[in-house]
Amino acid sequence: MAPSLVLAGARVVLPTGVVDDGRVVVEGTTITQAGAADTGGTTAAVPADAEVIDVGGHWLVPGFVDLHNHGGGGASFSGTADDVLKAVRAHRLHGTTTLVASTVTDEMDLLVTQAGLLSELAEQGDIAGIHFEGPFISPCRKGAHSEELLRDPDPAEVRKLIDAGRGRARMVTLATELPGGVDSVRLLAEHGVIAAIGHTDATYEQTVAAIDAGATVATHLFNAMPTLGHRSPGPIAALLEDERVTVELINDGVHLHPAALELAFHHAGASRVAFITDAMDAAGSGDGRYLLGPLEVEVSDGVARLVEGGSIAGSTLTLDRAFKRAATVDGLPVQDVVAALCANPARLLGLSDRVGSLEPGKDADLVLLDADFDLKGVMRQGEWVVTPQLP
Repeated sequence: MAPSLVLAGARVVLPTGVVDDGRVVVEGTTITQAGAADTGGTTAAVPADAEVIDVGGHWLVPGFVDLHNHGGGGASFSGTADDVLKAVRAHRLHGTTTLVASTVTDEMDLLVTQAGLLSELAEQGDIAGIHFEGPFISPCRKGAHSEELLRDPDPAEVRKLIDAGRGRARMVTLATELPGGVDSVRLLAEHGVIAAIGHTDATYEQTVAAIDAGATVATHLFNAMPTLGHRSPGPIAALLEDERVTVELINDGVHLHPAALELAFHHAGASRVAFITDAMDAAGSGDGRYLLGPLEVEVSDGVARLVEGGSIAGSTLTLDRAFKRAATVDGLPVQDVVAALCANPARLLGLSDRVGSLEPGKDADLVLLDADFDLKGVMRQGEWVVTPQLP
């Protein structure tokens, strides 16, 4: 077995706070110590033959967890197994060590087939599960989804997708105001699958009913839903005010005004926010023409829009960029950023025993950032994905 690895001198972000001049010890695929270097407890002595890397002046944070991601590196999670793995690798290079693969609206038979493929990759540990975004969404708020393929959330069809995922379906986004919506939420909750409210034209009252039925996530809050009104508050108010709901936010400077992000954090609190990418093929790849499901997308200056109609079509975001923007432009405390990128999505996915924080016994998934929050290293299960180039 390789000797223990000690990452020493970093500002280590733990669930309990930030430790200056801290250290993390890795043995094999597991974290064995995390905390201050000069105290006992979880930072006991390390083996004499341990490899020590001085990462002073850097931040050490958990590997990022992305709940909602359609692809990257020029490849899509709606493609072949090779495409899926290519997209996964692209996001790992940017610090995402745990990723849920999201599909887009398509023919039901094609979604069932894709679910089978993705479930196999989840069983191998390449992805953390499947998120079905569509086809059970509102034509009024379809965004970059093909309208002719949309359908009401019939619980029997929702069950068909759950079954196709072979226990690896993690989340389904629905417009819960549509016929069958609330019954489908109950079905998902009974099967341990996250019911997410999104691409919806629901009223405030309809949203409350869906939450009471078991919905626990707001799919990219503010986007693809009615705006917040003073006489007709719509879904945004209901989703922000309910402590049972975690709200997804796309923090790329395109999908949200900084004031909207601040509003979400103020009302939901750091424990109920999950930063996502909603990335499509162009993430980590560059400008050009792409497909999102059956629809053609033009990416210009990093912004993805449908060729027909001009709707925003996912993002080209990576989570390291979301981290830097949150810590610098938005001025959020680093510990809150880590909660939104790591601990909160890990909790939603039921993976908190393995990922989402730097604690003994958890997977050695970690990200090294410099003082300016630029990514300098990525480790997944004890192996460097991005080897640190340190002075």
